[in-house]
Amino acid sequence: MAIYTENGCMRRKPWEVLFSAEPREVAALRRAMRLHLSLWGLPDLIDVAQICVSELVANVIKHVGTETPTALAVSMNGAYLRIEMRDPDARALPTLLAPGAEAESGRGMTIVEAVTDRWGVILRADSKVVWCELATNLRSQTDHVEGPQVAKAEALLTVYCLGGTLKAYPHERLSVAVAEAAAIDMIADLLHWLRAHGRDPDEILDRAQMHFEAELEEAG
Repeated sequence: MAIYTENGCMRRKPWEVLFSAEPREVAALRRAMRLHLSLWGLPDLIDVAQICVSELVANVIKHVGTETPTALAVSMNGAYLRIEMRDPDARALPTLLAPGAEAESGRGMTIVEAVTDRWGVILRADSKVVWCELATNLRSQTDHVEGPQVAKAEALLTVYCLGGTLKAYPHERLSVAVAEAAAIDMIADLLHWLRAHGRDPDEILDRAQMHFEAELEEAG
């Protein structure tokens, strides 16, 4: 879940899910990863993060055992996305192998090594944590990625606000609360404009929603 502070910073709340290490659980874990990274504004990391989850779960199943009580934890470590997989076996350590071209197994951690920026293992008295991290384009863990659409929208909202709440502070960055209120007002004004020109506001809203969802799907 993502929470915005008053100054517009995104606070990404760490999350954890407990599950039994079985192949059928992987699809649900991948969906959870997609949902959270979409909410966190990190759609570019979804595919790689899903690969990491799949390989780390497979590693537990193969080397610790099916139905092992396992936990997936996801958080931000500075500007890095951190993925952790915890299981109760501190003896079965992951290793990097160099399997032959025809090998059907042994590639899991090699794949994780290839797609992540760093990874490692934390040993505890009764468990271990295999973790990996992915670099983002963020400057800090509370920053947000300003893609072209986000930057354009923020510029439009700033211009819209110049005649209202930000008139005395035209060079200050919009807070999320102010920008949200301005976005609602601007959308309402646009709907009035469309209605005045004989267009159906509901139809336009539906088309805009479809366009937005299509862009999310393409980005994901």
